[in-house]
Amino acid sequence: MELISKYFPDLSTQQVKQFEKLMKIVPELNQKVNVISRKDIAHLEERHILHSLSIAKKFQFDANARVIDVGTGGGFPGIPLAILFPFTAFTLVDSIGKKIELIREITEHLDLKNVNPVNQRMEQISLKADFVVSRAVTAFPKLYRWTRKLIEPGNEQSMPNGLISLKGGELDTELAPFKNRVKIFPLSSCFNESFFSTKMIVYLKK
Repeated sequence: MELISKYFPDLSTQQVKQFEKLMKIVPELNQKVNVISRKDIAHLEERHILHSLSIAKKFQFDANARVIDVGTGGGFPGIPLAILFPFTAFTLVDSIGKKIELIREITEHLDLKNVNPVNQRMEQISLKADFVVSRAVTAFPKLYRWTRKLIEPGNEQSMPNGLISLKGGELDTELAPFKNRVKIFPLSSCFNESFFSTKMIVYLKK
């Protein structure tokens, strides 16, 4: 909890307990499902939980907001964000059933009432949301094609409704089709750890 507390010092007692429990049960459940590599599981707090929470450094989701996490894998970024925004509705989508079962187990352990796990391919989703979030799922142009129909226009949140993607590395070619439509937020401006030096949030307004 050291890193989470460092960058999010205003957590409630309930949220602290949920993050502590998340850090305990994910390694245990991961032994059965293996959605996080053994090398990465040792860096769960930094590379998965804090990385997911980085979205909250730029976006604040209101109580009436609807967020879809596509290709959620082991529940990232959706579960950490659902803990941080307990009154926002999160739908976590993945095409692999065992990953969704893992998420159901995690949400039960954490008593998270604002998470709806869905076993479905992202291009088949018919739900609507204010925001779609993702973490290293696929190239941004493909992600946009698959998810643009899910996002309804709106300006009631801290930022206008849109697509929020956690990315890393060289993105010039990947983002070239969008020219000046995307905003890029380097995570090095939010966190001191070297892991975040090449990480960023890519945001495309609806």
